[in-house]
Amino acid sequence: MTAEYVAAIDQGTTSSRCIVFDRAGEIVAVAQREHRQIFPRPGWVEHDAEEIWDNVQLVVREALDAAGTGPEGLAAVGITNQRETTVVWDRATGRPVAHAVVWQDTRTGPQLRALADAYGEERLRARTGLTLATYFAGPKLRWLLDHVDGLRERAGRGEVLFGTMDSWLIWKLTGRHVTDVTNASRTMLMDLETLDWDPELLDALGVPAAMLPEIRSSAEVYGTADGLLAGVPVASALGDQQAALFGQTCFQPGEAKCTYGTGSFLLLNTGASPVTSTHGLLTTVAYRIDGQPAAYALEGAIAVTGSLVQWLRDNLGLIATAAEVEDLARTVDDNGGCYVVPAFSGLFAPHWRSDARGVIAGLTGYITKGHLARAVLEASAWQTREVVDAMNADSDVALRRLRVDGGMTANGLLMQFLADVLDVPVVRSRITETTCLGAAYAAGLAVGFWPDLATLRAQWRSDAQWTATMDAGHRERELHKWRKAVQRTLDWED
Repeated sequence: MTAEYVAAIDQGTTSSRCIVFDRAGEIVAVAQREHRQIFPRPGWVEHDAEEIWDNVQLVVREALDAAGTGPEGLAAVGITNQRETTVVWDRATGRPVAHAVVWQDTRTGPQLRALADAYGEERLRARTGLTLATYFAGPKLRWLLDHVDGLRERAGRGEVLFGTMDSWLIWKLTGRHVTDVTNASRTMLMDLETLDWDPELLDALGVPAAMLPEIRSSAEVYGTADGLLAGVPVASALGDQQAALFGQTCFQPGEAKCTYGTGSFLLLNTGASPVTSTHGLLTTVAYRIDGQPAAYALEGAIAVTGSLVQWLRDNLGLIATAAEVEDLARTVDDNGGCYVVPAFSGLFAPHWRSDARGVIAGLTGYITKGHLARAVLEASAWQTREVVDAMNADSDVALRRLRVDGGMTANGLLMQFLADVLDVPVVRSRITETTCLGAAYAAGLAVGFWPDLATLRAQWRSDAQWTATMDAGHRERELHKWRKAVQRTLDWED
C-alpha cells in the first residue's frame, strides 16, 4: 500500500490530538482528548505523563480509524508539544518518577534568584537567549532533583531520564532518548550558538548530563515506532510555537505568526543568526532541517489568553462553553472602562515579572458580565500589542502583517479588535491547526513525502483578513488605560 498520509501528534497543555493530513496538506481526520490539570498548591501546575501517553494512544487509534487507514498508510508521524513542561522517568520501567511540572508552574522562583547571583542574568541571556523566569524546563528539572527523594543520586547513575513532552513521546514510541533543537532551546541548558548542552549551565543548575536526551534536528528520522504505529518513521519534533511558525510557512526572515491557544505566542523568523532582544523578548531556535543550518526567531510569550476564557467559564460560570464568550461580549458596545490583566502566573513578555498577579481594573456599578467578557477578549489583543511593540523595537523591519492561528481565531470580535489595536492586517490561515500542520510538514520533508519548502509555501492559503477601523486617538487612549491596569498587577508577591 502506498503511504498517502502524514500524521501529527500534538501534545498540548490541556489536551492531546492526532491529525492526519493528505499530500495537499488538508485535514483528513482529527481526534482529541483532554487531560487533567493538577494544582497541588497556588502557582503549581502539574500533569500526569502516563495519563497523557494513554490519551495519545487513544487519539492515534481514533484518528487512523477515522481516516480509514492503518499505520501502513502513513509515510511518517511528527510530534509537536507544549514546550517547557518537564518529565523525569525511570529508564528501566518507563514510569514517571513524579508528575510532570508544567510550563505555567511558578515554584522555581526562589531558585532563579540564586541562579542569578551565581551565574548572572545577562550572561545566561547571552548564552541561551532566555530570561530568568519560572517558564523554562531546566530550573523545573533542578527542582525535581532537589525534592524527589533519591532522584539526584539515581540521575547521576543514569537510571532516570529527563525530557520535555517531545522526548517522552519519542521514547514511548521508539525507545530513543532524543529531543530537537527547538525544545532544547527552551530548557536554559542549551547554548544557542553550538546547539548542544552547555557544561557550565549544567553545572550551574546542578543537572547531571547522563539524564539528558541527544539534541537532534527538527526534521529527521529519529526511529521507527512500534505498537499502534508499528513501522512508521517518527520524523519530526518541534515545540508547539515553532511548529505553528513552520505550518504558517514563515520560512523567510521578517515573517511572523501568532498562535492563540492556552497562551499566545508571537514568533518572528530572524534567519540564520540569533538576534538578541533588548526589549523583553526571547531568542529561540525556530527550526532546523536535517543537514541545513538552524533558523532562529524572536518570541513574545504571553502566558494567559485562551485560558482566561476557560477561567471565565470554569471558575466564574459566566459562560457554559468557550465559544459563548463572543456572543456575551457582543451584548455591549465596549468594555465599559473595565480591563482584565490575567497575570495568573506573573507576566511573561515583555515584562517578565513573576511577582505580578491578575487584576480586574476600572470596576464600577455599571459593569455587567458582558463588559467582563469583552475585557477578557481585549486582554489577548492588548498583550499582543505589547509584544509587537517590543518586536518592532528589536527588529530592523516593523511588522506589516500578522498571520494568526489557533482556536481563538474563530472569534471574529477578537480578531477585529486585534487588527484595531495593532493597526496592521491580521490574516487567518485557512487551516487554523497550523501547529499540527507544521509537525506534519517537517516529518513529511524528512522522508521525502514533500520535496522542499517551496512546495509547502505554495500550499498556504488564508480564509479571512481583518484590517483596522479604530480611530488612532481612541487606540492610544485605550492603550494608556491598559498600561495603567498592567501597573496595578506589579509587586503583589514579595
